Amino acid sequence: MGVLKSAGIFVLVLAIMSILAINAMASKNCNTSSSVPGNNFNHTAGDFWGAYRHKNATDQGSKKIVVGGSENWHFGFNYTDWAIKNGPFYLNDTLVFKYDPPNDTTFPHSVYLLPNFWSYQNCDLKRAKKIGEVNAGAGEGFEFVLKRWQPHFFACGERNGFHCKVGLMKFTVWPLIRNWYN
Repeated sequence: MGVLKSAGIFVLVLAIMSILAINAMASKNCNTSSSVPGNNFNHTAGDFWGAYRHKNATDQGSKKIVVGGSENWHFGFNYTDWAIKNGPFYLNDTLVFKYDPPNDTTFPHSVYLLPNFWSYQNCDLKRAKKIGEVNAGAGEGFEFVLKRWQPHFFACGERNGFHCKVGLMKFTVWPLIRNWYN
């Protein structure tokens, strides 16, 4: 068991270091002046990083981001992939979770905040905090503000974690500090 715990900690530290290195490289090479040749890094004109930024990420204000975009929160959509493609996320950004309330044609959904990477990987809800009840996502949905600079592990807890394990209804976000490098 000690080897598994050490491996999990190593993977988490490696992921954190990778995120910080990528962010440092992006801030070093980012220039908003497109008139200077070669200064198109992080613009959305077809470059690699531009495809993975949500729109208006350079604005100073916080954003409201609907989890899953037009897909909302439902079984079978890859939310990990969505989070990668729509990041980075920043402190004080608001995630909006929208999902249909349970009825004769839809399964219930909920949203849990998992306490750590191990719980996230295994869809273990034992120590998770429910932040969205099955009816909370109806209409305009409910909001979760990213107030802390730490990883946030989200998952659907319905069917004892089945939606998380099989339905891809989980993702993680580590909000960046807006303009911390300036």
